Amino acid sequence: MKSLIKSTLRMLFMLLALPCWLGFTLQSALMGKDQATTSWSQLLSLLPGLLGVYYRGAFYRLIFRETSQDTVIGFGTLFSQHRTHISSGVYIGPQCNIGMCRIQPNCLLGSGVHIMSGKGQHNFSDPDTPLKDQGGQFTQVVVGEDTWIGNGALVMANIGKKCVVAAGSVVISEVPDYAIVGGNPAKVLGSRKASDS
Repeated sequence: MKSLIKSTLRMLFMLLALPCWLGFTLQSALMGKDQATTSWSQLLSLLPGLLGVYYRGAFYRLIFRETSQDTVIGFGTLFSQHRTHISSGVYIGPQCNIGMCRIQPNCLLGSGVHIMSGKGQHNFSDPDTPLKDQGGQFTQVVVGEDTWIGNGALVMANIGKKCVVAAGSVVISEVPDYAIVGGNPAKVLGSRKASDS
């Protein structure tokens, strides 16, 4: 019965999200998909409680490819890039900031997690040119399945499957599968995989 109620609510919120999807589509045509994603993300991040969770889930399912209907996206969470994919069973806590990424199934992101669009977003090699004019390169960051990223972590590189990233960590290098990492910069502290002994 509970799953039937959830399915009905999800269908209802898909219908309710259609006007926002239309607004997003119009703004995308005028200003580009990334700008539209940022604008609508800011607006919808302010919806509180379960109403907000269901509405955001429906809206992002409409605008992001391969985004699951059972995604939970917390209050105050912002998305800045349209090339984002969120798989099934993903929980994104409140006040996160998500760039261009692919979050694989059953991941948990604590509050205030920032996933940037790689670590090359801003060039700074020319001291005679203002930073804002030097450009950069955006890359899609992958968070592997069944990974937990603790509160306040900053992620700029791919994370393997079944990893744990300690709260407050700064991930600047690729994290192997099953790794437990922490620190600034994040270093491997252990493994979730049983040792072969």
